Amino acid sequence: MSVPILATKLYILPLPPKVVTRPRLIKQLTEGLFIGRKLTLISAPAGFGKSTLVSEWIASCERPVAWLSLDENDNDPARFLVYFIAALQTIWPNLGAEILNMLQAPQLFPIDSVLTALLNEIATIPNDFILVLDDYHLVDTKSIDEALTFLIDHLPPQMHLVITTREDPSLPIPRLRARNQLTELRAADLRFITSEAAEFFDQVMGLNPSTEDIATLESRTEGWIAGLQLAALSLKGQEDVHGFIQAFAGDHRYIVDYLIEEVLQRQPEPIRNFLLQTSILERLNGSLCDAVIGNHPEGTFQQGGKSKLEQLQRGNLFLIPLDDKRDWYRYHHLFADVLRMHLITEQPDQVHVLHRRASEWYEQNGSANDAIRHALAAKDFERAADLMERGIPIMRSSRQESTLLGWLQALPEKLIRHRPVLCAAHAWTLLAGGKLENVEARLRDTEQWLDTTANRSEMVVVNQEEFAQLPGVISVYRAVLSQARGDVPDTVNYARQALDLFAEENHLGRGAAATLLGLASWASGDLDAAQSSYEDGIASLQRAGHISDVIGNALSLADIWIAQGCLREAMRIYEQGLQFATAQSGLTLRGAADMYVGMSELYRERNDLDIAEQYLLKSSELGEFAGLPQNSYRWRVAMARIREVQGDVDATLDLLHDAERRYVSDFSPNVHPIAALRTRILIRQGRLSEALGWVQEQKLSSEEPLGYLREFEHITLARLLLARYKADHAGHFLLEAMGLLERLLKAAEDGGRQGSVIEILILQALAHQIQENIPAALASLERALTLAEPEGYVRIFLDEGPGMATLLREAATRQIMPNYSGRLLESLKQEPPKGRDDTPHPVLQPLVESLSQRELEILRLFKTELSGPEIAQELVIALSTVRTHTKSLYSKLNVNSRRAAVKRAIELGLI
Repeated sequence: MSVPILATKLYILPLPPKVVTRPRLIKQLTEGLFIGRKLTLISAPAGFGKSTLVSEWIASCERPVAWLSLDENDNDPARFLVYFIAALQTIWPNLGAEILNMLQAPQLFPIDSVLTALLNEIATIPNDFILVLDDYHLVDTKSIDEALTFLIDHLPPQMHLVITTREDPSLPIPRLRARNQLTELRAADLRFITSEAAEFFDQVMGLNPSTEDIATLESRTEGWIAGLQLAALSLKGQEDVHGFIQAFAGDHRYIVDYLIEEVLQRQPEPIRNFLLQTSILERLNGSLCDAVIGNHPEGTFQQGGKSKLEQLQRGNLFLIPLDDKRDWYRYHHLFADVLRMHLITEQPDQVHVLHRRASEWYEQNGSANDAIRHALAAKDFERAADLMERGIPIMRSSRQESTLLGWLQALPEKLIRHRPVLCAAHAWTLLAGGKLENVEARLRDTEQWLDTTANRSEMVVVNQEEFAQLPGVISVYRAVLSQARGDVPDTVNYARQALDLFAEENHLGRGAAATLLGLASWASGDLDAAQSSYEDGIASLQRAGHISDVIGNALSLADIWIAQGCLREAMRIYEQGLQFATAQSGLTLRGAADMYVGMSELYRERNDLDIAEQYLLKSSELGEFAGLPQNSYRWRVAMARIREVQGDVDATLDLLHDAERRYVSDFSPNVHPIAALRTRILIRQGRLSEALGWVQEQKLSSEEPLGYLREFEHITLARLLLARYKADHAGHFLLEAMGLLERLLKAAEDGGRQGSVIEILILQALAHQIQENIPAALASLERALTLAEPEGYVRIFLDEGPGMATLLREAATRQIMPNYSGRLLESLKQEPPKGRDDTPHPVLQPLVESLSQRELEILRLFKTELSGPEIAQELVIALSTVRTHTKSLYSKLNVNSRRAAVKRAIELGLI
């Protein structure tokens, strides 16, 4: 079930024995190569000779060539990358060897991280070379398109990429075209002109029709090479060539049907039978064909498969060699389609037999995926189920849930229900895809076979090792299902049950159960238990070799340490996680970007803003695929908090808005919701009515029961109550705030959440200060300082502004932790003003200097949610150019943020 590197996939297409040379197209392709264009795109419907043209061209360009022929099974990103690298190894055998090994390990490797490592190796190659991706239209996966875009954007100068396809790929074609980085040929370019058609009939097919007949054929087929070749095959043996040519007309589909019919009727029966029966195969070699054809009546199959394939290829019968040794071939796609149609019509009873033989051959030759595919096509569901069950461990470790789900959905329901291992596997694939509604039913189907008193006569088990693990597996899946539904007690019960059921040596199972238990404890606010469970789970997962899961869970463990107020432990976890993520033979595992974001947050808390921003840039440079699902959300929150410190409120709110759009649940408790973060900014800006709207929307009350999941929101409510007291001097707001803070403090202390304890103590100190009760204020402040100093907290004090500065000066005067207080005071002196935005708005004046057309285009896009890089892509300009124009229009509009620029432009009627 691993991804096999088959010779059938990787080849350099040799030039057919006889071809029509097409110098006008070869010249165009060669010019693009020598002026340094990155990509050659040949896009046209089937039958236009795309692959043949490329093979003719590369035979003359004197560069090493790697060729990868793609098919529908290459939509899995990991599989695509394995073949991509193996194709390159046909010209540089050691290239990416370690990367290939890592790709087939049970880790999550972001595509662009793998490509970065690969590109670094490619950059050391001294020679220019070409990589051809043939039939790219068969790949329909967004992540592969994005990976190829990344590759093209960072392509080393010695590498040239060629793509043949029936439809334009989802790549930045307009941008490449605008930058003169693209050579493209389309159907209109590939059509044979009359002189080329004449050369084809004469030199390739050995025919000599009249000039008039050639012109008629060229006109009727519109220069379509597949039609011309079919016509030529049909002309052989015709007595009235002219009459035959005049007899057919119509579109491509009609011509194909008509001419292939003519070709097939003219073949000897053994050849015709061979063509029909091997048409079920996507790729052919002698041994495979022999296995599929099997035994037939005397005289129907006199030659071996290899000899027969060579004979067909010599006869130009739409057989394309896939390697220079002539071991592997494929039929032209159009020809194969019609052959299969005839097979179903003429030999319907043989179709399933042929697929089964193919399945057996592939199983014996180590390609389980192809074996399963042909077993399903043969409707041999028992065999397909056996193969799937044997392959489940490898599919699980290589995260091929979607592939397995597709196979399982092709099996009869009754068959799955009688196979407990497949029932459990189906539950796993449904959970992985977020399809929760049928998970419990599948687990019950599994469970019925575990009852030793039940009649097991109809039960089928192929993988006994997997069957033995099912009790623990069922408990883990039920724990996951309960967690997804927010049922913490059941999550705990099932996770503990799984720990009791799994043997000590089952590190993966025990690791999964322990981290689920940690997740449930975290959601309930029991951070000590959560920390202990996560540490146990991470240790088990590390022993199991599942480093990707180690990294993902390390991120959660760091969040727990932060909630406990242990910033130094959190930094240790981030650094350790980053080491795991980057110690894989030069590759960067998924989750590395998240570690940089976490470290950035800690440096921001230390008030090392430059370093904090640098770490966010490092995270961004790794690319989106180097982050876990929540990374784009966390990154924007982290940057928003930096921008707020820098005084750019507009940018802060924009980033939070963008973060909110990108939030995806990963089962971790969302204890710092964006709405509450935004409300805190509104409070600091004096926009209390808007903040009050949030309270009403959330139905928050200072009297309601407190819980960890809403602790951050209740602390935000306390902040709003204090702000309303300062604004209105209504005593009940202050009393309400004091009461709420007292209850919050007890709950946080009982739960060991020192991070919250420090913030609550600070707010209590400020509340006492408002009452002019300085001794009480200093008492609370001293407790906060005592807890905060060992962990290096800074911003939690600085963010409170002038009121905190006054208290810190008083604390320093009274020798309350004078060194720490003094450092905080020095940092406060460097702070921009906090609080209400009372900046007077100037009377609008017309612009001294008008905006350029490009600046107006960028300004209009500022009204959208496009990021800077996306604006650059939209306008087909460099990001640096966008930044230059942005700086210019900010200067002309006398603003310093994107939101302010849009507002000013609207006021001036510019947009």
